[in-house]
Amino acid sequence: MNLKSMSIDKLSQLREQVDAALNTKVIEERRAVQDQLGRLERLATSGLRARAGRGGPRGAVAPKYRNPENPSETWAGRGLKPRWLAAALKSGKKLEGCSIAAPGKKVGAAAKKARRK
Repeated sequence: MNLKSMSIDKLSQLREQVDAALNTKVIEERRAVQDQLGRLERLATSGLRARAGRGGPRGAVAPKYRNPENPSETWAGRGLKPRWLAAALKSGKKLEGCSIAAPGKKVGAAAKKARRK
């Protein structure tokens, strides 16, 4: 196709055809990308629902500390200290006083060292 020898009318028609072809290709590509994004979004949300029951990214952990004044309040030792524990520590109580573990049982780093020996 020799563009230099074509008339202005023929070149205009060719330009319109190229624009129409480009528009349809762009629309097809956009639909394909939106379909892929929709599939990825469904996978991501289904994965989040599946993990939601575990108790977080690391999994559920048994509580280690219990509020002596309200036994329904517990803390696993992860994240920020709960208000009841912070208040108890501020009032002079020791962390071991709120521990759920049996009094004779070693807890934490001391228990790990004892297991290694």
